[in-house]
Amino acid sequence: MSLPENATVADASRTTRPFSRFEWMIAGRYLRSRRRDAGVSVIAGFSFVGIMLGVAALIIVMSVMNGFRGELLMRILGVNGHVIMYPIDQPLTDYDAVAQRIQGVDGVQFVMPMVQGQVLAQGPNTGSTGALVRGVRLADLTKLAPVSANVKLGTLEGFDTGQGVAVGSRLAQSLGIGLGDNITLVSPDGDVTAFGTAPRVKAYPVSAIFEIGMSEYDSAYVYMPLAEAQLFFNQEDRVQSIEIFVDHPDEVQVLQPQIEAAAGRPSYTVTWQSQNESFFSALNVERNVMFIILTLIVLVAALNIISGLFMLVKDKGRDIAILRTMGATKGSVMRVFLITGASIGFSGTLAGFVLGLLFCINIESIRQFFSWITGVVLFNPEFYFLSQLPAEVDPSEVVLVVSMAIGLSFLATILPSWRASRLDPVEALRYE
Repeated sequence: MSLPENATVADASRTTRPFSRFEWMIAGRYLRSRRRDAGVSVIAGFSFVGIMLGVAALIIVMSVMNGFRGELLMRILGVNGHVIMYPIDQPLTDYDAVAQRIQGVDGVQFVMPMVQGQVLAQGPNTGSTGALVRGVRLADLTKLAPVSANVKLGTLEGFDTGQGVAVGSRLAQSLGIGLGDNITLVSPDGDVTAFGTAPRVKAYPVSAIFEIGMSEYDSAYVYMPLAEAQLFFNQEDRVQSIEIFVDHPDEVQVLQPQIEAAAGRPSYTVTWQSQNESFFSALNVERNVMFIILTLIVLVAALNIISGLFMLVKDKGRDIAILRTMGATKGSVMRVFLITGASIGFSGTLAGFVLGLLFCINIESIRQFFSWITGVVLFNPEFYFLSQLPAEVDPSEVVLVVSMAIGLSFLATILPSWRASRLDPVEALRYE
């Protein structure tokens, strides 16, 4: 709406809506740096940077925690059974029949009878290390996507018929073995002799090397044909457990009674949730604590907005007096300072949002760059289980962080803006 040339601020206040153009114009002038307002500008700058870094840090940390949990969950559930059944009283000699019955339960993806045991693994030229041998059938091993889809060297073809084994990449590296080399496995549960139990020692050719991407598995797992594992661990014609994989791992407790009933024999079952409960609970606690700590950064930055606006109100006392004298309403004055403070919070939040997303998208490249600059391996797979730094942006969490930052910034502007609107022209002149 256009106004006459001799229109006053009072005319503008009466003829325009709240947050009109002239209110934005005055707020914009207050945001622009001047020499006499250097202190206010510095505080506003610190508030902007604080909110930007706080929002970016929240988005980055929450995304990394989500990615870390998601990657661990995917690898743990991809390699280990969602439900593990163990026998009671009688050994699992009828494992084929039991597996077929459990396979018929709705929601069961596949069933994997297994023999496993701890061994000492030795290479041809280097030292030894502990390993976990898992005896499985080829048909089941090919269904383990983290293993079968990540064979780096060799092949799984003929796995059941030959005596070759598949080993993790880190285990092969630590033992100095390659494709076709022999890996010597030593089991304490060997043959019983007149002089006691003698450890069983046998060498197997390496027919495949896999890399799951989780160092805990890549440095310890050895997959062996089921029939050979039964002989090696003195478990002829039986298995130690049956691992069941389901379509929806989060709903495994619903299927647990049906699986136990379908087994048709004395047994007990354990779910992946109970096996890893303490691990994922610790991750959730850490995630929540980090959210609270980083929220304090945004809160401190919002408090800087309060101090900056109070200084601005003090410095602009004469301007407030002139505006009020010319007829500006209390609401107009309050909205001018609301716009000023909220603009700092909104622009800082927007900049933090963009910075956080860009960091998450390029997080692995950034990690490699800083590792190259410092000469130190950041996010070492030996300690953090994963070979890459993961980041999974959750839109709902990003909306929560952005809303919280904007909300705190807006709340921080209310008190100084209200104080500015309550000044009458005489009091305002005293601020000068």
